[in-house]
Amino acid sequence: MSTRNPQAGDESAPLLTLLPIAGGPPPERADAARNRRKILDAAARIVAEQGPEAVTMNQVAHASCIGVGTVYRRFGDVAQLLLALLDDRERQFQEAYLSGPPPLGPGAPAGERLDAFLDALVDRSVEQREILFAAQTAGPVARYGNGAYLAMHLHLTLLLGEARPGADGPLLAHLLLAPFSPSLVHHLSVDRGVPAAELKAGMRELIRLRGDEGR
Repeated sequence: MSTRNPQAGDESAPLLTLLPIAGGPPPERADAARNRRKILDAAARIVAEQGPEAVTMNQVAHASCIGVGTVYRRFGDVAQLLLALLDDRERQFQEAYLSGPPPLGPGAPAGERLDAFLDALVDRSVEQREILFAAQTAGPVARYGNGAYLAMHLHLTLLLGEARPGADGPLLAHLLLAPFSPSLVHHLSVDRGVPAAELKAGMRELIRLRGDEGR
């Protein structure tokens, strides 16, 4: 990864080469890849329906129709399975904002991409709030050195450099990501019952993108 500071309009610093993409699994046979996908999808369904505390290797094996021995060989234990699930979802999210269709992906004005990114981040944070909250509880400040956080921070820094020339992009990027702290998302969406649509509207009001860009 490049160590120099990217500047807006710097065509020599392609976004894809600057962002620390979350690592994927090593190359594997087609049948092994299919099994991995089934296991992760089954784990994701259990988390969505019952929460991460309900995930067991036996339950995942049953839900995925794959032998429990295979599940253990692939992931070792529940903790490793949940980490793999987070990594899998993070790679999907990164692919969407790096190379997916606009406005989340390239091809739209920076302001529209900021809106789309924050909307997508709300959806991701709410959907995965239980796992993200558990990870934050285990390591309260670990997220700031995590590759996924650094990727999002750099992505926002580049977009802000284009949308708001002269602003302190790196600082603003941190401040824009601050409301997505897993503990705050958990409090708002679970304890307060705030729906995702209101969280998205609140983010737009907070940073006043439309007003600042004359939209």
